[in-house]
Amino acid sequence: MGARKNELAMGARKNELAMGAGKVAKRRRTPLFRVATEQWLASKKHLWSRNTLRLHENLLKPLLAEFGGRLVCDIDAESIAAYQQKRLAQKCRGSERKVSASTVNHEIGTLRQVLKSQKLWRDLQDDVKLLKERTDVGKALSYEDEERLIEAIGQSRTPGLLTMFVLAVDSGLRADELRNLRHRDLGLTWSNGAIESGWLTVSKSKTDAGRGRTVPLTRRACSALTVWLARFPEAGPDSYVFPAYKVGVNGNKREAHAYGFDLGKPIGDWGKAWENACAKAKVRCRWHDLRHTFVTRLLENPSVSEQTAMALAGHISKSMLARYSHIRQVAKEAAIATLERDDFEAGLLQNSLQSSDGDSEQRFAVPEKALN
Repeated sequence: MGARKNELAMGARKNELAMGAGKVAKRRRTPLFRVATEQWLASKKHLWSRNTLRLHENLLKPLLAEFGGRLVCDIDAESIAAYQQKRLAQKCRGSERKVSASTVNHEIGTLRQVLKSQKLWRDLQDDVKLLKERTDVGKALSYEDEERLIEAIGQSRTPGLLTMFVLAVDSGLRADELRNLRHRDLGLTWSNGAIESGWLTVSKSKTDAGRGRTVPLTRRACSALTVWLARFPEAGPDSYVFPAYKVGVNGNKREAHAYGFDLGKPIGDWGKAWENACAKAKVRCRWHDLRHTFVTRLLENPSVSEQTAMALAGHISKSMLARYSHIRQVAKEAAIATLERDDFEAGLLQNSLQSSDGDSEQRFAVPEKALN
């Protein structure tokens, strides 16, 4: 009877251990990176906006190509360093430009979040080093380069490129802000079939400061929009200003042409057309440099306050503000000069500093200790 009891007790204890009782946890199976990524994204869906999710999904694409089939525990500092160098040697999709260090660092940031969700980043964080990013990549176009680019873009077969160029330079909109611009975001005043004046509102932006900002339109932006919008008389408030389209070829020369505009979808990537225009104009310029040009021209004007520049651009980095600090200093000195008073020059203030009881020397004398 006693032996039977012991046997039953041992069997029960084995069952408890198998079920994780008695504070003995079951071993958790290590997932593949692809599975861990799916779990991590699923946990963020109710916390993040659609744009934020799409951003991380795009950052994960090259990571999944490299690590998707590996167990997350097999991703170490050495493999991450090899990934960084491999990515730097690759070209951006649909472009001849190399992947930037900034892009790779953003990808590693997303990788870090996935590994943190698996409690694996702590052992790696001291050995994983981010790439050094360039801080001098921003370039402002000269007016001569701008004229050459306008001439080259005028020969491009990509529809809307010239209008987008003018808006980017004269309003500072980022590429995604231009892409998501809808007709309801435009406030236009028409006169005799042409846009006389107007403004645009940025409804979607990657920064909170950029979202909802309003930018008045220059005269040439109004002219460019007049010609462009005339192509879409059927456009409604929800239509995209720069809609998606298809590209075909026709004629004996098999020349490319655009057709099938879809006003319900935004334009895709225009990077190749932009690079071709830069090559034809013999001007080295990133598309984002057009926004840099806009901000630069604002800050170079001492009469434009930093607050006004930030309100128009949505966000200005501290490094860009620091670059024009000397210009701001001239404006500040000019402002202080308006406070100068003639009575000081006439010696009235000096006279008032002289005490009538003759103890001014004692009150204003410099202590000997300060001179030693």
